[in-house]
Amino acid sequence: MSGAPISTLVLAGAPARDAILQTLASRMSAAGTPLVSLATVLVGDDAPSRKYVASKHKTAQSIGIQSVQVELAATATQTEVEDHVRRLAADKNVHGILVQMPLPSHLDTEAVLQLIPAEKDVDGLTEASMGRLMRDVPGHVGCTPLGVLRLLQHYGIATSGKRVVVIGRSTLVGLPLSVLLARKGIDATVTLAHSRTTHLEELCRSADIVVSATGIAHSITAAHIAPGATCIDVGISRTEAGIVGDFDAASVTGIAGALTPMPGGTGIMTVACLMENTINAAVMQGVQV
Repeated sequence: MSGAPISTLVLAGAPARDAILQTLASRMSAAGTPLVSLATVLVGDDAPSRKYVASKHKTAQSIGIQSVQVELAATATQTEVEDHVRRLAADKNVHGILVQMPLPSHLDTEAVLQLIPAEKDVDGLTEASMGRLMRDVPGHVGCTPLGVLRLLQHYGIATSGKRVVVIGRSTLVGLPLSVLLARKGIDATVTLAHSRTTHLEELCRSADIVVSATGIAHSITAAHIAPGATCIDVGISRTEAGIVGDFDAASVTGIAGALTPMPGGTGIMTVACLMENTINAAVMQGVQV
Protein backbone atom coordinates (compact mmCIF):
# COMPACT_ATOMS: atom_id res chain seq x y z
CA MET A 1 0.00 0.00 0.00
CA SER A 2 1.57 3.24 -1.13
CA GLY A 3 1.03 6.71 0.24
CA ALA A 4 1.14 8.18 3.71
CA PRO A 5 -0.93 6.51 6.46
CA ILE A 6 -4.44 7.85 6.86
CA SER A 7 -5.72 9.00 10.25
CA THR A 8 -8.51 6.47 10.81
CA LEU A 9 -11.53 7.90 12.63
CA VAL A 10 -12.91 5.55 15.30
CA LEU A 11 -16.71 5.41 15.02
CA ALA A 12 -17.51 4.70 18.67
CA GLY A 13 -21.09 3.69 19.29
CA ALA A 14 -21.59 5.36 22.66
CA PRO A 15 -21.85 9.01 21.47
CA ALA A 16 -24.33 8.05 18.76
CA ARG A 17 -26.36 5.90 21.16
CA ASP A 18 -26.45 8.66 23.77
CA ALA A 19 -27.59 11.22 21.20
CA ILE A 20 -30.50 8.98 20.12
CA LEU A 21 -31.57 8.30 23.70
CA GLN A 22 -31.38 11.99 24.63
CA THR A 23 -33.56 12.89 21.66
CA LEU A 24 -36.09 10.21 22.56
CA ALA A 25 -36.13 11.23 26.24
CA SER A 26 -36.75 14.82 25.20
CA ARG A 27 -39.61 13.73 22.94
CA MET A 28 -41.21 11.78 25.77
CA SER A 29 -40.78 14.62 28.24
CA ALA A 30 -42.14 17.25 25.84
CA ALA A 31 -45.21 15.06 25.24
CA GLY A 32 -45.88 14.80 28.98
CA THR A 33 -44.47 11.27 29.29
CA PRO A 34 -47.43 9.43 27.75
CA LEU A 35 -47.89 5.71 28.25
CA VAL A 36 -45.46 3.93 25.93
CA SER A 37 -44.88 0.31 26.82
CA LEU A 38 -42.37 -2.32 25.67
CA ALA A 39 -42.98 -5.99 26.47
CA THR A 40 -40.30 -8.66 26.32
CA VAL A 41 -40.72 -12.42 26.32
CA LEU A 42 -37.78 -14.40 27.68
CA VAL A 43 -37.87 -18.20 27.54
CA GLY A 44 -35.23 -20.10 29.51
CA ASP A 45 -32.18 -19.12 31.53
CA ASP A 46 -29.62 -18.28 28.84
CA ALA A 47 -27.26 -15.86 30.57
CA PRO A 48 -26.51 -13.56 27.58
CA SER A 49 -30.22 -13.35 26.72
CA ARG A 50 -31.08 -12.47 30.31
CA LYS A 51 -28.39 -9.78 30.30
CA TYR A 52 -29.64 -8.31 27.01
CA VAL A 53 -33.23 -8.19 28.23
CA ALA A 54 -32.23 -6.52 31.50
CA SER A 55 -30.33 -3.87 29.52
CA LYS A 56 -33.37 -3.21 27.35
CA HIS A 57 -35.65 -2.71 30.35
CA LYS A 58 -33.15 -0.45 32.12
CA THR A 59 -32.72 1.72 29.02
CA ALA A 60 -36.48 1.90 28.41
CA GLN A 61 -37.18 3.07 31.94
CA SER A 62 -34.38 5.67 31.74
CA ILE A 63 -36.18 7.54 28.96
CA GLY A 64 -39.74 7.15 30.23
CA ILE A 65 -40.83 3.97 28.46
CA GLN A 66 -42.66 1.50 30.66
CA SER A 67 -41.64 -2.12 30.38
CA VAL A 68 -43.33 -5.45 30.91
CA GLN A 69 -41.30 -8.63 31.23
CA VAL A 70 -42.67 -12.12 30.64
CA GLU A 71 -40.33 -14.87 31.81
CA LEU A 72 -41.01 -18.51 31.00
CA ALA A 73 -39.15 -21.67 31.90
CA ALA A 74 -36.93 -23.34 29.31
CA THR A 75 -39.46 -26.19 29.32
CA ALA A 76 -42.36 -23.92 28.26
CA THR A 77 -44.51 -25.46 25.56
CA GLN A 78 -45.28 -23.93 22.17
CA THR A 79 -48.84 -23.29 23.33
CA GLU A 80 -47.71 -21.51 26.48
CA VAL A 81 -45.36 -19.20 24.61
CA GLU A 82 -47.92 -18.47 21.90
CA ASP A 83 -50.62 -17.72 24.48
CA HIS A 84 -48.44 -15.09 26.14
CA VAL A 85 -47.57 -13.46 22.81
CA ARG A 86 -51.24 -13.42 21.77
CA ARG A 87 -52.15 -11.73 25.06
CA LEU A 88 -49.53 -9.04 24.54
CA ALA A 89 -50.61 -8.57 20.92
CA ALA A 90 -54.18 -7.93 22.06
CA ASP A 91 -53.23 -5.59 24.94
CA LYS A 92 -53.77 -1.98 23.85
CA ASN A 93 -51.43 -0.80 26.60
CA VAL A 94 -48.50 -2.72 25.07
CA HIS A 95 -47.02 -0.92 22.06
CA GLY A 96 -43.95 -3.02 21.31
CA ILE A 97 -43.28 -6.75 21.66
CA LEU A 98 -39.85 -8.34 21.60
CA VAL A 99 -39.36 -12.09 21.82
CA GLN A 100 -35.75 -12.60 22.91
CA MET A 101 -33.82 -14.87 20.57
CA PRO A 102 -32.80 -17.60 20.41
CA LEU A 103 -35.76 -19.58 21.69
CA PRO A 104 -35.14 -23.09 23.02
CA SER A 105 -34.71 -25.57 20.17
CA HIS A 106 -38.00 -27.38 20.78
CA LEU A 107 -39.99 -24.24 19.96
CA ASP A 108 -41.13 -23.09 16.51
CA THR A 109 -39.68 -19.58 16.31
CA GLU A 110 -41.47 -18.59 13.10
CA ALA A 111 -44.86 -19.57 14.51
CA VAL A 112 -44.22 -17.35 17.54
CA LEU A 113 -43.04 -14.37 15.48
CA GLN A 114 -46.06 -14.55 13.20
CA LEU A 115 -48.27 -13.72 16.18
CA ILE A 116 -46.68 -10.28 16.63
CA PRO A 117 -48.63 -7.55 14.78
CA ALA A 118 -46.41 -5.59 12.39
CA GLU A 119 -47.02 -2.33 14.24
CA LYS A 120 -45.77 -3.94 17.48
CA ASP A 121 -42.83 -5.78 15.94
CA VAL A 122 -40.15 -3.48 17.33
CA ASP A 123 -37.40 -6.00 16.50
CA GLY A 124 -38.39 -5.85 12.81
CA LEU A 125 -38.14 -9.62 12.44
CA THR A 126 -41.53 -10.74 11.14
CA GLU A 127 -42.44 -11.43 7.53
CA ALA A 128 -44.75 -8.43 7.61
CA SER A 129 -41.99 -6.09 8.80
CA MET A 130 -39.55 -7.38 6.20
CA GLY A 131 -42.22 -6.90 3.55
CA ARG A 132 -42.86 -3.33 4.67
CA LEU A 133 -39.13 -2.61 4.42
CA MET A 134 -39.04 -4.03 0.91
CA ARG A 135 -42.10 -2.03 -0.16
CA ASP A 136 -40.81 1.14 1.57
CA VAL A 137 -43.96 1.61 3.63
CA PRO A 138 -44.06 2.60 7.33
CA GLY A 139 -42.85 -0.16 9.62
CA HIS A 140 -40.01 -1.15 11.89
CA VAL A 141 -36.51 -1.87 10.61
CA GLY A 142 -34.40 -4.42 12.49
CA CYS A 143 -32.42 -2.77 15.28
CA THR A 144 -29.00 -3.83 14.03
CA PRO A 145 -29.43 -2.56 10.43
CA LEU A 146 -31.04 0.62 11.74
CA GLY A 147 -28.16 1.01 14.18
CA VAL A 148 -25.65 0.89 11.33
CA LEU A 149 -27.55 3.63 9.49
CA ARG A 150 -27.84 5.80 12.60
CA LEU A 151 -24.10 5.40 13.27
CA LEU A 152 -23.26 6.53 9.74
CA GLN A 153 -25.62 9.48 10.09
CA HIS A 154 -24.25 10.51 13.48
CA TYR A 155 -20.71 10.75 12.15
CA GLY A 156 -21.74 12.43 8.92
CA ILE A 157 -20.63 9.57 6.68
CA ALA A 158 -22.20 10.28 3.29
CA THR A 159 -24.28 7.53 1.68
CA SER A 160 -25.96 9.26 -1.26
CA GLY A 161 -24.39 8.01 -4.47
CA LYS A 162 -21.75 6.05 -2.55
CA ARG A 163 -20.80 2.47 -3.29
CA VAL A 164 -21.44 0.09 -0.40
CA VAL A 165 -20.50 -3.57 -0.13
CA VAL A 166 -22.41 -5.52 2.52
CA ILE A 167 -20.82 -8.89 3.31
CA GLY A 168 -23.28 -11.44 4.71
CA ARG A 169 -26.84 -12.12 3.56
CA SER A 170 -28.59 -13.01 6.82
CA THR A 171 -32.18 -11.93 7.33
CA LEU A 172 -31.09 -10.29 10.58
CA VAL A 173 -28.47 -7.96 9.13
CA GLY A 174 -27.19 -8.29 5.57
CA LEU A 175 -30.42 -8.50 3.59
CA PRO A 176 -32.40 -5.79 5.43
CA LEU A 177 -29.37 -3.49 5.63
CA SER A 178 -28.85 -3.75 1.88
CA VAL A 179 -32.43 -2.72 1.23
CA LEU A 180 -32.31 0.04 3.86
CA LEU A 181 -29.16 1.66 2.46
CA ALA A 182 -30.60 1.66 -1.05
CA ARG A 183 -33.81 3.42 0.01
CA LYS A 184 -34.70 6.82 -1.40
CA GLY A 185 -33.20 9.47 0.85
CA ILE A 186 -30.26 7.23 1.78
CA ASP A 187 -29.43 6.46 -1.84
CA ALA A 188 -26.41 4.18 -1.63
CA THR A 189 -25.52 1.84 -4.48
CA VAL A 190 -25.37 -1.49 -2.67
CA THR A 191 -23.70 -4.78 -3.55
CA LEU A 192 -24.57 -7.76 -1.34
CA ALA A 193 -21.66 -10.20 -1.06
CA HIS A 194 -21.62 -13.63 0.56
CA SER A 195 -19.73 -16.92 0.85
CA ARG A 196 -20.04 -17.63 -2.88
CA THR A 197 -18.88 -14.19 -4.02
CA THR A 198 -15.78 -14.35 -6.19
CA HIS A 199 -12.97 -11.77 -6.11
CA LEU A 200 -14.24 -10.35 -2.81
CA GLU A 201 -11.09 -8.33 -2.16
CA GLU A 202 -11.38 -6.56 -5.50
CA LEU A 203 -15.08 -5.93 -4.98
CA CYS A 204 -14.52 -4.43 -1.53
CA ARG A 205 -11.72 -2.19 -2.80
CA SER A 206 -14.24 -0.59 -5.16
CA ALA A 207 -16.43 0.47 -2.24
CA ASP A 208 -16.67 3.71 -0.29
CA ILE A 209 -18.22 1.81 2.64
CA VAL A 210 -17.64 -1.84 3.54
CA VAL A 211 -19.97 -3.52 6.04
CA SER A 212 -19.13 -7.03 7.25
CA ALA A 213 -21.60 -9.17 9.18
CA THR A 214 -20.33 -12.73 8.84
CA GLY A 215 -18.92 -13.51 12.26
CA ILE A 216 -15.66 -14.73 10.74
CA ALA A 217 -12.96 -13.20 12.91
CA HIS A 218 -10.46 -10.87 11.22
CA SER A 219 -11.53 -12.03 7.76
CA ILE A 220 -11.51 -8.50 6.29
CA THR A 221 -7.99 -7.09 6.01
CA ALA A 222 -6.05 -4.27 4.39
CA ALA A 223 -6.30 -6.15 1.08
CA HIS A 224 -10.07 -5.47 1.04
CA ILE A 225 -10.00 -1.75 1.80
CA ALA A 226 -9.46 1.24 -0.47
CA PRO A 227 -7.68 4.22 1.09
CA GLY A 228 -10.19 6.37 2.94
CA ALA A 229 -13.04 3.84 2.91
CA THR A 230 -15.41 3.50 5.87
CA CYS A 231 -15.38 0.10 7.63
CA ILE A 232 -18.47 -0.98 9.56
CA ASP A 233 -17.97 -4.11 11.66
CA VAL A 234 -21.11 -6.03 12.64
CA GLY A 235 -19.54 -9.47 13.06
CA ILE A 236 -18.94 -10.84 16.54
CA SER A 237 -16.53 -13.66 17.38
CA ARG A 238 -15.68 -14.77 20.89
CA THR A 239 -12.04 -15.80 21.15
CA GLU A 240 -9.58 -16.50 23.95
CA ALA A 241 -8.45 -12.90 23.55
CA GLY A 242 -12.02 -11.65 23.98
CA ILE A 243 -14.63 -10.37 21.52
CA VAL A 244 -13.29 -9.50 18.08
CA GLY A 245 -14.93 -8.43 14.85
CA ASP A 246 -14.79 -9.36 11.17
CA PHE A 247 -12.26 -6.61 10.43
CA ASP A 248 -8.60 -7.03 11.27
CA ALA A 249 -8.47 -3.63 12.92
CA ALA A 250 -4.68 -3.52 13.13
CA SER A 251 -4.44 -4.22 9.41
CA VAL A 252 -6.97 -1.65 8.18
CA THR A 253 -6.05 1.15 10.58
CA GLY A 254 -4.04 3.73 8.66
CA ILE A 255 -5.82 2.77 5.42
CA ALA A 256 -9.50 3.11 6.29
CA GLY A 257 -10.92 6.59 6.71
CA ALA A 258 -13.16 5.36 9.51
CA LEU A 259 -13.66 2.12 11.46
CA THR A 260 -16.12 0.94 14.08
CA PRO A 261 -14.51 -0.74 17.08
CA MET A 262 -15.56 -4.22 18.14
CA PRO A 263 -16.76 -4.24 20.84
CA GLY A 264 -17.99 -0.70 21.38
CA GLY A 265 -19.27 0.07 17.90
CA THR A 266 -22.40 -1.17 16.13
CA GLY A 267 -23.56 -3.44 18.96
CA ILE A 268 -24.07 -0.51 21.29
CA MET A 269 -26.55 0.98 18.83
CA THR A 270 -29.11 -1.83 18.89
CA VAL A 271 -30.83 -1.04 22.19
CA ALA A 272 -31.09 2.67 21.32
CA CYS A 273 -32.72 1.75 18.01
CA LEU A 274 -35.09 -0.60 19.82
CA MET A 275 -36.22 2.41 21.87
CA GLU A 276 -36.64 4.45 18.69
CA ASN A 277 -38.77 1.68 17.20
CA THR A 278 -40.85 1.40 20.39
CA ILE A 279 -41.74 5.09 20.42
CA ASN A 280 -42.51 4.96 16.70
CA ALA A 281 -44.69 1.91 17.37
CA ALA A 282 -46.67 3.86 19.95
CA VAL A 283 -47.13 6.70 17.45
CA MET A 284 -48.41 4.21 14.85
CA GLN A 285 -50.95 3.09 17.46
CA GLY A 286 -52.23 6.58 18.16
CA VAL A 287 -50.04 7.79 21.03
CA GLN A 288 -48.98 11.43 20.78
CA VAL A 289 -45.22 11.55 21.26
